[in-house]
Amino acid sequence: MENNPLVSEVINCAIEVHKALEPGLLESAYEACLCRELELRKISYQRQVPLTFLYKGIQIDFAYRMDIVVADALLLELKSVDHLHPLHEAQLISYLKLSKLKQGLLINFNTKLLKDGLKSFLN
Repeated sequence: MENNPLVSEVINCAIEVHKALEPGLLESAYEACLCRELELRKISYQRQVPLTFLYKGIQIDFAYRMDIVVADALLLELKSVDHLHPLHEAQLISYLKLSKLKQGLLINFNTKLLKDGLKSFLN
């Protein structure tokens, strides 16, 4: 998972946020702080990116939003839940397919150790 320098740096950002805030907050708090970490490290990102797609010849706008897209290459889907469900994984995989991004990280901040709430997916 960490062979890609961008992925490694983003994971380091997430670890920093997790250390500072610890589990128990809302997803939106982790998202804001992770964005700040990316800014401090001068890593480009977009937050709450609308995911549009074509369905039978029409464009479906604003049906979904991707939490964070880093450097137009890496999708981050953030959670703060008791445990990750297969539905969370399916959501990330669907977002990857629709967005045509190659890699995504599913990050659950509501874990004692962040590595236990981290999953990587390739499209």
